[in-house]
Amino acid sequence: MSAGAKAAYRPIGLAAGIAAGAISGRLFKVVWKRIADEDDAPGAMQSEYTTGHVLLAAAIQGAIFAVVKAGVDRFGAQAFTKLTGSWPGD
Repeated sequence: MSAGAKAAYRPIGLAAGIAAGAISGRLFKVVWKRIADEDDAPGAMQSEYTTGHVLLAAAIQGAIFAVVKAGVDRFGAQAFTKLTGSWPGD
């Protein structure tokens, strides 16, 4: 891929990353509410939760973020390729 195409994709990738963070955060809140019937997930430093509870919340949050980020990155790369003919990851 040319240097110009890489430079053109950089802001798209950055925007996609921000969007993925926002989407995954909202999705995690919905999932956590259904799993634990709590509005907010426990933080690592909140003493009223067990370690298992905190680690479960972190694992679910991480998995959701990874899947959403990969999906957003992939769809963004596919759209970029349709527009430019160049795959941004190569």
